[in-house]
Amino acid sequence: MWSFFSRDPTKDFPYEVGDPIPGLEDRSVWSLHKGKKRGTQDEVSIFLFDVQKNSETLFDIAKASLKKLKTMRHPSLLHYLDSCETEKFLYVATEYVEPLVTHLEDMKLEGQQKELFLAWGIFQITRALSFFNNDGNMRHNNVCLYSVFVTSAGEWKLGGFEFLTAQGQDTSSPIPIKILPALEIYDPPEKNDPARLKSVTKCSSDMWGLGCLIWEAFNGPLKNQPALKTVDTIPKQLCTLYCELVSANPASRPNPADIITRCRKIGGYFKNDLIDTMLFLEEIQIKDKLEKVKFFSTLSSYLDNFPEAVCVHKILPQLLTAFHYGDAGSAVLAPMFKLGKLLEEEDYQKQIVPCVVKLFASNDRTTRSRLLQQLDQFIMHLQNSTVNDQIFPQVVHGFLDTNAIIREQTVKSIIHLASKLNYNNLNVEVLKHFARLQSKDDQGGIRTNTTVCLGKIAAHLHPQIRQKVLVSAFVRATRDAFPPARQAGVLALAATQQYFLLAEVANRVLPALCPLTTDPEKQVRDAAFRTIRGFLGKLEKVSEDPSLKEGMEADVHTATPSLSNAAATWAGWAVTAVTAKFYRSHSDTARVQHSVKSALSKPGSLEQPSSSSMSTTTSSVTSMTSLEHSESASDYDPEHWDMTAWGEIDSSAGTGTGASGKSPASSGSAQATPALAALCEDDWDGEWGTLQEQPTAEADLASPSETWNNATWSEAVISSANSAHATYVRGPARLAHNTTPTPTLTPTQQHSTDSLAGWEDTEFEPIEENADENNASKMDEMRRKREERKLQRQREMEARRSARGQGPMKLGTKITGPPPPF
Repeated sequence: MWSFFSRDPTKDFPYEVGDPIPGLEDRSVWSLHKGKKRGTQDEVSIFLFDVQKNSETLFDIAKASLKKLKTMRHPSLLHYLDSCETEKFLYVATEYVEPLVTHLEDMKLEGQQKELFLAWGIFQITRALSFFNNDGNMRHNNVCLYSVFVTSAGEWKLGGFEFLTAQGQDTSSPIPIKILPALEIYDPPEKNDPARLKSVTKCSSDMWGLGCLIWEAFNGPLKNQPALKTVDTIPKQLCTLYCELVSANPASRPNPADIITRCRKIGGYFKNDLIDTMLFLEEIQIKDKLEKVKFFSTLSSYLDNFPEAVCVHKILPQLLTAFHYGDAGSAVLAPMFKLGKLLEEEDYQKQIVPCVVKLFASNDRTTRSRLLQQLDQFIMHLQNSTVNDQIFPQVVHGFLDTNAIIREQTVKSIIHLASKLNYNNLNVEVLKHFARLQSKDDQGGIRTNTTVCLGKIAAHLHPQIRQKVLVSAFVRATRDAFPPARQAGVLALAATQQYFLLAEVANRVLPALCPLTTDPEKQVRDAAFRTIRGFLGKLEKVSEDPSLKEGMEADVHTATPSLSNAAATWAGWAVTAVTAKFYRSHSDTARVQHSVKSALSKPGSLEQPSSSSMSTTTSSVTSMTSLEHSESASDYDPEHWDMTAWGEIDSSAGTGTGASGKSPASSGSAQATPALAALCEDDWDGEWGTLQEQPTAEADLASPSETWNNATWSEAVISSANSAHATYVRGPARLAHNTTPTPTLTPTQQHSTDSLAGWEDTEFEPIEENADENNASKMDEMRRKREERKLQRQREMEARRSARGQGPMKLGTKITGPPPPF
């Protein structure tokens, strides 16, 4: 029974005392130790008072400060957790902190980050003193470098409540006597001047301490009071206020509430991005949705200037909370992913990855778009199983989205996902959608970027699938009506040349490239000539030295080929869907003719206003004019056409290639040509397979800010534009393939390859016989019909004029019959 009453109280104290933390030795009645909570191992701080080594007076002061710490709650005050008293020690557990003096000595911050950190800390202490002096009618009486502590989040917390007194407390002096001699240096000058004691206010002693703290924050520990006159290191914004704080007259020292009001004005010391951000996060629960969206949208631009500790331990938890329980929406994603880079891998898996998985299941287009745009920022942290089982099934829906921007971004996202996808997802599902997009999507930019993406992920494809798909897909691209798509097909063949058998090069690749040497676009022709010379060089080397063949075909059947070529950066994103519109209005025609080097506007973000804004929740493909329409008829001289019959000659525009020498899909050569020139400036450096991407290619080709003309285009333009360059039919003939053994597929994998019929070789057999004769006859027929329609309209107009008897008649006009009745 007696053992029950005599047991050790520390057994009920759920914290373990660790190593001591230096800094408080002779300036506090407490010694500071590291600590951990039993069970969870969360870090805490333990303030320890040795009862046996200290006097009874100090013990009473320690117990009084503990009592005050228990009852004080404020964001800028030290947070109390638990306490325990034994015969030997008095234990107090608080949030994990370290003394400010130690933190400043070890701090590695410089420049703006240091300035913001000190401003935020001084603001917090000023706010804590305002709470004491104005709300609590108390004096702290111990404000100095050794009574302030810093949390892991970089927040300054005021502690050291040993000498705290109430405003109405009966004492012989308003300024208490400090037992510790080392703290007497912080006593205000009026303590020893009875005449000035009469003018002491409720906050004068604490404001003197605040002045000392400001000086120490910029200069280090205070050695003597005369040093306070040195203001060289104190910011100019703070000098006037600092001089008021250390004034010899206590009545002239300002109230802490007035300090905050003054310094929070524009140009004040407390008016900066960090303090604005932290105060907004503290009040985020009472902010409306529009304010939150605006705040999170601009937050990313400030984060680089904020201290890392503040970002990771203070801002990021607030962002995660806003994501889970708030209504900030997708605006929170950009800063959240940016701060996620600062986390350790284990913390990233716990905090960010669950959010990513949850976001991919969202039906909101804006959220999906931003996720796809920022995929490169977090893909390296995702496990393969997570990507295949939880993320890819959601991403694949984007291939079928009615919004062209989502489709395009989904295509681009495969580059980041390819290395983590399993066989079925990559070699079956992705290629199935790529085949459909490349052949049937109405946006030329999406078709182009599908070809680009396929070239970039070629190294991750199964060798047997790769050999079956690449040539067929790239040859299809070379026959596209959109010039950048044709050029992308040529560059893709060059970039993936190590995956082709030499027999394929001779029998399939070169025959497909040769027609492009007469392409209407010079840049396409230039790329074709360079690529043909490269392939011919390979064949010539092997012809001279057949032993080189094995080395040149080494990667064809390799599951993980070397990336010795420039496949990773071979073309860049040629154009962007919807936004890269090679369109020139009628008013710009004359100006463009005089300046062939007219440049397209630079790419913009989705947030910028455009004709295809992401705010439209039910956008459909039919609401966007087809990109092929802007690819044709935009480079023709208006003087060559009867503008009154513009809508009736569209069908003939596509077949005028032979006579005019221009392709209807040339996308406005006066404006598209400079853009294609930027794309095609790949420097081969005299070495086959080395293609260097021009950084300005994407900027020249993509112009999201351009708006579309609302003209309605007929289906005849699409069909004629496609037929002008290539006509394909299914046929039984196949080109012979090399019978070199390749890695075999399992029965399941072999069965899954049957779904790749979209890129079967038989689908791309061109009709070569009578092709020129058919095109010529069609061209003549359309020209004849056009002339007949023009004559018919002219007769009708003249008849109406003569019937009305108004307006002059054109010279040489003959009235061939009586006017029609009205």
